[in-house]
Amino acid sequence: MTLTIDRRQMLAGIAATVAFSSMGLSRAKAATAMRLLWWGSKERSDRTFAAVKAYQAKNPDIAIAGESFGWDSYWTRLATQTGGGNAPDLIQMDYRYIFEYARRSALLDMTPYLGKSLAIEDFGPANIDSGKVDNKIYGVSLGVNSSMVVVNTAAWAEAGVEPPHDGMTWEQLGDAAAKLTAAKKRRGFYGTADSSGLEPAFECWLRQRGKALYTADGKLAFEARDAADWFDFWGTLRKSGACVPADMQSLDQQTIETSMLVQKKAAVDYAHSNQFVAIQGLVKEKLDIVSYPTAGADGKPGQYLKPSMLMSVSATSPNKDAAVAFVNYLVEDPEGARTLGVERGVPASPKIRDLLTPDLDAVSKQVVDYIGRLTPHVGALPPSPPNGAGENAFLLKKIAEEVAFGKTSAQDAGAKFTEQAAANITRG
Repeated sequence: MTLTIDRRQMLAGIAATVAFSSMGLSRAKAATAMRLLWWGSKERSDRTFAAVKAYQAKNPDIAIAGESFGWDSYWTRLATQTGGGNAPDLIQMDYRYIFEYARRSALLDMTPYLGKSLAIEDFGPANIDSGKVDNKIYGVSLGVNSSMVVVNTAAWAEAGVEPPHDGMTWEQLGDAAAKLTAAKKRRGFYGTADSSGLEPAFECWLRQRGKALYTADGKLAFEARDAADWFDFWGTLRKSGACVPADMQSLDQQTIETSMLVQKKAAVDYAHSNQFVAIQGLVKEKLDIVSYPTAGADGKPGQYLKPSMLMSVSATSPNKDAAVAFVNYLVEDPEGARTLGVERGVPASPKIRDLLTPDLDAVSKQVVDYIGRLTPHVGALPPSPPNGAGENAFLLKKIAEEVAFGKTSAQDAGAKFTEQAAANITRG
């Protein structure tokens, strides 16, 4: 089954590549030809196609071709192209990886463009800084987002159980999810997906307990016991029937299409707020957004606002000026911003955010509303992940599955994850 899902993702990526590349081929005589690489859903690809088409209509001397892949295969593809000297001009970048790529001199320092062709001063210091490495701008925020809990409101109403809400504790979520499962209104249906292998959920859990994933100097900021407690909590939910069993959860390849909520296996799932538009597009029943559970009334804030993703330019691009101009179009030009909407996050520019909000559809307004509700309760943006941290997200999923399938205990898994995670960042 996993192979089938992987093949489907691969074919989707190829289809997006062919469709977008053909757009560029039709403009082969353009003076400037660039390539754009991104990850994401069909919704994101459709919006990206539309933005490129609109930009090319205004700039007939520009041709932009591109490729789209799922999250897992995207980073392999980018690493291969960058290492082979064939990096795309425009790179959709994640906060997790920007430090690694910037410090390997793979990304363009856009600081000299600030206030000129890159007119993002209205982002404010925090949002501009989110794309900085060593005080230089290597990425521009495409939108502000945070983690979220997605709730199938129809399923909860059908079960007669109060749905998750802002301020609910982890234990309360577990109890409510167990009640929904026990209601047995739908066959093979559970209260919640199992997020024990999802790094943002684990990070939120740690921050609520005064810990973090990493220290400012790039070391682990948690201990084996912290990870063991996390695995143990989800083990309790598995035993109570609150969350999906291991064989179901293993089919989730951490894409929205394979998520337990979209696959109609769970009434709650976990994602990033910028993914809500695409998730609702895949689900016929009405969905809602609430914040992650808390550690209690006196708990520390676990969530934070971050750039949903950034747009970077390759340091080796022969079209640096043109690439930066296109980045600016996406985030500061009303036409570009309207085309992207809030699928990549709530715009960092206040004027663009105010421009978009009145015309947003109801689903997009839910995202803006959620960020507004969450903002007073968030903590600070954490230190940048060290080199090698990207591997740890995949490692967490792997070890969480070992616990779920009963191959190892929560205590042994906590020690194993901590040891291997530390080794990954030591290797860089």
